[in-house]
Amino acid sequence: MRCKKLWNRRVGLAAAALMTAALTLGSVPVCAAGTSGAGKDAEPVEESVDTEFSGGGTNANGAGVDMSTDYPGVTVKAGETVSFPLDFASLDGAGYDVALSVTSLPENWSGYFRGDNKEITKIHVKAADAAEEDSTDAQFSLSVPEDAEEGSYEVELEADAGEGKTDALELEVTVSQEESGQSDFTSEYPQQQGMAGTSFSFETTIVNNRSTNQTYSLSADAPAGWQVTFTPSGESANVASLSVDAGGSQGMTVGVVPPEKVEKGEYTIPCAAVSANDTLALDLTVEVTGTYALTLSTPDGRLSFDAYENKESSVTLSVTNTGNVDLMNLNLTSSAPTDWEVSFSESTIDTLEAGATKEVTAYVTPCKNAVTGDYVTSIGISNSETSASADFRVSVKTSTTWGIAAVGVIVVLVLLLGFIFKKYGRR
Repeated sequence: MRCKKLWNRRVGLAAAALMTAALTLGSVPVCAAGTSGAGKDAEPVEESVDTEFSGGGTNANGAGVDMSTDYPGVTVKAGETVSFPLDFASLDGAGYDVALSVTSLPENWSGYFRGDNKEITKIHVKAADAAEEDSTDAQFSLSVPEDAEEGSYEVELEADAGEGKTDALELEVTVSQEESGQSDFTSEYPQQQGMAGTSFSFETTIVNNRSTNQTYSLSADAPAGWQVTFTPSGESANVASLSVDAGGSQGMTVGVVPPEKVEKGEYTIPCAAVSANDTLALDLTVEVTGTYALTLSTPDGRLSFDAYENKESSVTLSVTNTGNVDLMNLNLTSSAPTDWEVSFSESTIDTLEAGATKEVTAYVTPCKNAVTGDYVTSIGISNSETSASADFRVSVKTSTTWGIAAVGVIVVLVLLLGFIFKKYGRR
């Protein structure tokens, strides 16, 4: 763009030089040939061209620099500061050190030139060849007083390259109490739902419609135990504030994590982005749906017990609803070794409230002639939403009745042998 701009200027300068040469030589006779009728010679007509060229200022003679800005007219509110990006170009291809000044400024207004975030009074405008590769620019920062009345104001800047080579730039600033455009803090999907323990992510955008850069402090008024984070789009670090250029926008992810045992319901998280000139609000809504969870154990936590062949043994089960909604129609089931029998004091629990625990007795009967040893019996409970299970180690023991009977037989045999030896021992 700058190369084309310079080329057009050089073409214009060449045209100006040719016109100046024509004026130096005086009036140029121009002959117009015409025919007044058939058979008559055309009479030459001499016209005097008295052309005067005026480009205005020293730049019309192809010397010095040009200072410009893309938007020389802006609308602001009283008390605001606005920046005008400035472009500089050499009109004759030479490099210049250009002095910058403000030649006209409304009363109580203030302004200064900036470059690389520093206040400057001069700028070097590169020669044409260098300017094609690297443009020369700066900014003019203008502060409007708080008590400025509504209306249109003019500010005039001057760029002086020396030896009378100057260029002026007029800026028009309109002070209005009406917003030039309301800034926004929005989310395409501000309402989400999920179970407890779900991490929610809201994609949001802050739009700065003001004429100055804004730094927004970010905050959220979440319920106790909730976590809210702000992460700029394309980054991984969480932030507490965010800068948005004038007329620009910035995407941001708002992360919301509910507590692990949050109750079912709808929750609103008010978020705010506050700058010196704006207070932007955005309400995010999280709907926590039912969480279905069960545990199955025993009152003391032990998952083992003793049993005897062909004899019923009992174990107390603890069923706990660890979710946040009531559970309906819970059915108890079992998986035991072949020919074993398992039954329950109640095989179905009609309703188990959220957070409640219910005790059920399981009856386990090993098969007849079960060999002494350890066996595994699995007990489960479930409905259409959730399930839980536990594996019990069942130790099959020898019945004490048979042990006593065996001891009795042995005693009888010993007594019988003693009697026999006593009676027939001498014979």
